[in-house]
Amino acid sequence: MLAYLLGLFLPWRVIAVIGMIPCTILIPGLFFIPESPRWLANVGKINDFETSLQVLRGFDTDISSEVNDIKKSVASSNKSSSTVRFSDLKKRRYYLPLMIGIGLLSLQQLSGINSVLFYSSKIFESAGVSSSKAATFGIGAIQVIVTVIATLLMERAGRRLLLLLSALTMTIGTLLVAAAFFLKDCTPERLHSHFGVISVIGLLILVIGFGLGLGGVPWIIMSEILPVNVKSLGGSVATLSNWMAAWVVTMTANLLLDWSKGGNLYFKQERSPFTL
Repeated sequence: MLAYLLGLFLPWRVIAVIGMIPCTILIPGLFFIPESPRWLANVGKINDFETSLQVLRGFDTDISSEVNDIKKSVASSNKSSSTVRFSDLKKRRYYLPLMIGIGLLSLQQLSGINSVLFYSSKIFESAGVSSSKAATFGIGAIQVIVTVIATLLMERAGRRLLLLLSALTMTIGTLLVAAAFFLKDCTPERLHSHFGVISVIGLLILVIGFGLGLGGVPWIIMSEILPVNVKSLGGSVATLSNWMAAWVVTMTANLLLDWSKGGNLYFKQERSPFTL
């Protein structure tokens, strides 16, 4: 949200430099952050584990009960878990949930949300919006609000329903934007302003749909369906697929926008139904 707000007043190069500030502060700060107590207990560093937990809970807090609980949990986990290698991921008990996780996280990016967010100003300019920066800030604000709403609905509505609503909404949104750009190229100029309004509405629907489910639900589902002993390795593979898809979409977005504004979004629209 802060980045969208700064974008109203500052060029992107200045924003990039500002983004370096928290990273620079984080580097020395990491030396003062205690290691994860559970990880220390898992690798057998009991003294370090108790020290880290005491620092996190406060030196006046009695941590003996929590120490025993973590030790029991780690011991139980080590008994029921075995080391998993890449070759083990081919087994059905791991393969199916892993493919679901990879599929959801890949489709999250292939829906084209990042290309829309990264190039929203350019899309708004093509749609004839006078203040593209303000419109982009509005998109960011709506995304934050919808994400908060989705967080509140997550446990009540269920993951599957939110994903279905999200994919359906995004399909409608991208279809509206693509149709608006296509029709704008083959209709009289006096109608262009109407198609500009339609494209903006479509973008809003797209962002709302993404925030409702496809933005956060795939990450939760992945963590819930993977067996405990494969969660680290499987989660890493699924996350890698997500970032690879994000890279492909981002690298091709500008080329597709130059080729055809509507065609670019039509390609994105084609992928959303696969999530359904």
